[in-house]
Amino acid sequence: MKLVAAAKVRRAQEAVVNGRPFSETLVEVLYSINEQLQTEDIDAPLTKVRPVKKVALVVVTGDRGLCGGFNNSIIKKAESRIAELKRLGLDYTVISVGKKGNSYFIRRPYIPVDRFLEGGTLPTTKEAQAIADDVFSLFVSEEVDKVELLYTKFVSLVKSDPVIHTLLPLSPKGEICDINGVCVDAAEDEFFRLTTKEGKLTVERDSINAKTVDFSPILQFEQDPVQILDALLPLYLNSQILRALQESLASELAARMSAMSNATDNANELKKTLSMKYNRERQAKITGEILEIVAGAEALV
Repeated sequence: MKLVAAAKVRRAQEAVVNGRPFSETLVEVLYSINEQLQTEDIDAPLTKVRPVKKVALVVVTGDRGLCGGFNNSIIKKAESRIAELKRLGLDYTVISVGKKGNSYFIRRPYIPVDRFLEGGTLPTTKEAQAIADDVFSLFVSEEVDKVELLYTKFVSLVKSDPVIHTLLPLSPKGEICDINGVCVDAAEDEFFRLTTKEGKLTVERDSINAKTVDFSPILQFEQDPVQILDALLPLYLNSQILRALQESLASELAARMSAMSNATDNANELKKTLSMKYNRERQAKITGEILEIVAGAEALV
């Protein structure tokens, strides 16, 4: 199972890396358009910041267990954030993605859940679009004033960090920001590849540099600026959700590989301990039988 999980980790990370050129090019497009439209009075609903009264939490968990504390860590992160929102006097609702998260929130009816979604063995744009459509409608209709994404960011095979990012409102340039207002550009994210070195599994930083398109400073738009932003910002929102799903899946598979490795090591240690105990008991029984034979022989003399 360790080797199966290891192969899946590699495929999951390759999916993330292969999606980087699109995301980074889309960022460049948004940057260019934003620079060209600085003097325009644009009303883009996804970038509109308003006083926060209600927050939507998109919590991404796994569909299966046997992955150590992967699911528990992100659920605890969600619990901590919910408690913080309560202390601030803010309303909240949850969008649960993944069977483990769904099961957790179903057993706790006092936590308001807007929607339950199941993840897949391999995240697709269709799944990301379903989440994006839901959060888009909630935000644009002003049912919620902020959307936060809680998922597990892949760091290495032995480390994954539960993180919270502000999904909506988007920054004017289209970056995604954390709850402290620190914006994360797609080009700043780091990804890793699972490789073999000297017969052992190891992780190497990915060094693929995506080639993005250079835009002319005199670029002119035939369409209305609002139409351009309305088309690009939801597309970028969808791509960020897809990347979060891919990161979470890679973290889950890495945690499962580590858990299976530990289970194998524990099983081998248990086997060794039981073998030693069996051999000692067997030796003690043989020694006892020999002593009985010797004692019987001496009694006959």
